[in-house]
Amino acid sequence: MIDLYSWTTPNGHKVHIMLEETCLDYHAHPVNIYAGDQFDPDFLKISPNNKIPAIVDREGPEGEPIALFESGAILLYLAEKTGRFLPTRPADRFHVVEWLMFQMGGVGPMFGQAHHFIKYARERIDYAVNRYHNETRRLYQVLDNRLERSEYLAGEYSIADMATYPWVRRHPVHEVDLDEFPHVRRWHDAIDERPAVRRGLAVLTDEENRAVDEPDKAHDFLFGKTQYTRR
Repeated sequence: MIDLYSWTTPNGHKVHIMLEETCLDYHAHPVNIYAGDQFDPDFLKISPNNKIPAIVDREGPEGEPIALFESGAILLYLAEKTGRFLPTRPADRFHVVEWLMFQMGGVGPMFGQAHHFIKYARERIDYAVNRYHNETRRLYQVLDNRLERSEYLAGEYSIADMATYPWVRRHPVHEVDLDEFPHVRRWHDAIDERPAVRRGLAVLTDEENRAVDEPDKAHDFLFGKTQYTRR
């Protein structure tokens, strides 16, 4: 059994999708980041960076429990555990890893900043909006160029695609029209139709729908002084 601590964000959805694709036995525990659950001391024992997702695999390596945070590390761990979505041939394996790192180091941070300055910033800062929107569009073009030559990011469907898709599906928030990137559109739509992906996207949505909407508190937990309190 795997205990999943997560919420309905792109980084959360990566792991939700992988768990559904591999049919692993897991239990999802909501960590409502808009209500400050990520600062709970018990959660911090698992995820010291106060970010979701995190997991505890009760049957980890050599039968011992293991706790992991960072979505990319979790995807690699689950791929190793199940022997799925990460090739064993070294060259193929490292192509998956490079595109996973592309998501972790580029797509996630840059799309996230575009998302923040377009949607969440309390005042519009044109320099920041333009900086991150332009970089986001550049990364979409990198993806489109790759997907013109390959069905999926690293050849066959893999954890690299699972990591990247949840960010791309938020393209309206990034103010990006996928019709400008036809190969990304084709890839996005193919992944969107996978039954395990649809199940993964549904994880914890009931809890999100029941959450109390308190925008000022949520903004503070995510971007204000609470986020930067020393612990």
